[in-house]
Order: sequence, then C-alpha cells, then structure tokens
Amino acid sequence: MKTLTVEQLNWTELVRPGDTVMWGQVCGEAQTLTESLVAQRASIGHFRVFVGARFSRTLRPEHVDHIEMTGLGAGGTNRELARAGVLEVIPMHVSQVGPFVESGLLPCDVILLQLSPPNERGEYSLGLISDYQHAAIRRARLVIAEINDQVPWVPCDNPIRAEQIHIAVHTSRPLLEMPMSPVSEIDRRIAELAMPLIPDRSTLQIGVGAVPEAIVSMLKDRRDLGIHSGMLIDRVIDLIESGAVTNEYKGIDEGVSVSGALSGTRRLYDFCHQNPGIRMTPTSHTHDPKVLMQLRNFVSMNSALEIDITGQVNSEAIGSEYVGSIGGQVDFIRASYLSPGGRSLMMLPASGAKGSRIVPRLSGPVTTARADLDVVITEHGVAHLRGRTLRQRIRSMIDIAAPQMREELERAAFDFIKASHGATQ
Repeated sequence: MKTLTVEQLNWTELVRPGDTVMWGQVCGEAQTLTESLVAQRASIGHFRVFVGARFSRTLRPEHVDHIEMTGLGAGGTNRELARAGVLEVIPMHVSQVGPFVESGLLPCDVILLQLSPPNERGEYSLGLISDYQHAAIRRARLVIAEINDQVPWVPCDNPIRAEQIHIAVHTSRPLLEMPMSPVSEIDRRIAELAMPLIPDRSTLQIGVGAVPEAIVSMLKDRRDLGIHSGMLIDRVIDLIESGAVTNEYKGIDEGVSVSGALSGTRRLYDFCHQNPGIRMTPTSHTHDPKVLMQLRNFVSMNSALEIDITGQVNSEAIGSEYVGSIGGQVDFIRASYLSPGGRSLMMLPASGAKGSRIVPRLSGPVTTARADLDVVITEHGVAHLRGRTLRQRIRSMIDIAAPQMREELERAAFDFIKASHGATQ
C-alpha cells in the first residue's frame, strides 16, 4: 500500500482513457477522491463512471465534457444528471451488480473506497457501504482508498486488509448524511394500516421513504423483531434500544441486524461503531434469494411511483423522465414469497402532484410484475392481491384509490375486462 496526500494524486497516471471508475453509493462515497478525480478529468481524457444512488454534489451535468456517466437510476442527486440527459441508466436489480462486475459484464477498472481507520488487527472497515464493494475490489486493476478518521469501524464481512489497497489517502472530513424523512399525516395513516401485517418475530426489510420510516417509528410495542435490510436508517436505533429488535427468530444471523448500507446521520454512524449487534454484508448476503429464503416471517416494505389497477408497479420513471430506480425492490418482494410467513407491503399515497397514483395504465416501465405483488396500501385502505384473479385485483385496487378518481378507474376497468374477455373467446 502506497500512501499519498490528495495533492499528490495525479489521475492521469491512475485512470486510463476508456476506464470505468466505481465508488460507494448512498453515504459511502469517498468524496475527497471523487472530487479530486472530477477536478482533473480534462487531463485524463474520456472515461466512464458507474454510480449507484448518490447524495453528494460531486458529479454535475457539465462534467459530461470528459466523463460518461452510467448508473443504477436517478436516486438522490442522480436525478439532476438524469434530467439533464447525461446519465445512462443500466436497468438491473441490486443483486445483479456484484455478479455483473465479477463477470466483467459491468466493467470496473478503478474502485474508490471510503474506509475507517484500521482496528487493532490492522483491518479496515468499509464503514457506511458494503454492497458490491468486494466484487469491485476483486475485479479492479487499481484500488484507491480514502481512509477517513470519521468513518465508523462497523463490523463487516471480510474487512479490508492493507495488501488489498494499492494507494491510500488519509483524510478527516464529515461524512455524507441522510436526515430522517418528514412524515405527513397521510404517511402515518398508511403506516397505521400496515401495522396488523407486521406481527411479533417479523424480520424487516426497510425501503426508502417516509412511509417505511413512519412504520419503523410505530413498532416499539413489537417483540423479537429482526432486521435484514439493504440499508439501515436512524429510526432503527430506537427499535433496537426499546427492545423490540432482538434478531433471535430470524432463522439465520440470529442476534445481529444485517444490512449493506448505513443511510442516516452521525447518530446512526456512532451507534454502529464497533457494535457487535450490527453486521454489514455484501449483496451476495443481503439480496441473494438463497439467503433470503432462510429468513422467517420476512416483511419487505417498499414504495412506488404508481401502480396500475392489475397490480403492476412502476418505481422508475414517469413517462420519459427517469426519477427512481429498480433497486432491491424485486429481490426483496420475491424473497417474501420464499420466506415462511413472509409478506411484502407496497405503500404509496393514493394521489400525488400529477394526479392519481393508482392508474389504468402505467406511464413508465414495469418494475415489479403483478404476479409478484402481495399487498398494496394507501391511506384509503389495504388491497390484498396475492392469489387473486384480475377482476378481484382491479376491484381491490379501485377501492383504495382516491375517491375522486374511482369513477374514471371503473371505466378503465370495464374496458380492460371487456378486452380481456374478448381475447379469450
């Protein structure tokens, strides 16, 4: 491992024209490295970056002058890039990223890591993000690490060793943070309707957004909950400290909350520091169906942009505007079917700024197929779709739509059923 200062980094010696550079998503970005890379982009020539969800301002639309930008979707500050038409989205499940990297289908020439200082054994923790980092490390020609003394040492699978790092830069800077989402009365109503579907001893996957956060805040009266999630948020601390989470009945990883990302504030980072009750793992553990099917009473909690009256889910785009991503939604929804006692909850307000979110036809792609959908919840009720006919599904979905939209949806349903009936003649 060679140690340099950030001023000594000469990216023309590190990144070749045509290379693909990766770095940690969510709050795990090595910002000192990414800022330095972007500042020297013109001297490198044309190269490519691959990004997951981002919450920094490192990449801007004008940086497309030398950087080709690819990524998982328009999460966080990627939305600015998507709106400017400079982000090329690669549709894939989060569970596919690691295998695609390792196979070479998704190139990774240089990986930029943000690591904690080493422990007494000389091992570095990946800190805030552990999803497809190991796959990138194994594939990359060059591993460059920002060792930031403000990164917590979070227990993780396969801590990083010095011999895996080619170049290290030592820093001390505040970490990216994701404050808790503001929770509205509609969010709370949806969360209240979800409560009966989350019994004691459930194992929770917590998606992004205000409704999952509202649900987590209401679960302190539960007993022996478990956590197996793509990310952890601040509100999980309250569940653990209240005694609601024990992780004793998950079926695997008992006694430990498992995640691939920390998406919160300094409170969460300090809580996870050297905490034996937390374990950060790659997506080969958090999202793999062979692992997930071993979980008991697995409850996935996710949201959507819109859902059609038959149960097809769009979480990616409204028309031609890409605003979301596939993420781990389908991975976790399918896992709920494999888990004994599992359920998947898809939750959203019945209306948004652009009208009804229960629609006759999706305006964007199908993220989750209707055959995979289990329960849909709006502030107007709960639609149980698992094992239901198309006609039953349509009736249930209309019943939880905004009242002022139900007549229009009824007309669309009549036309759909008529056309479907005619197609079977």
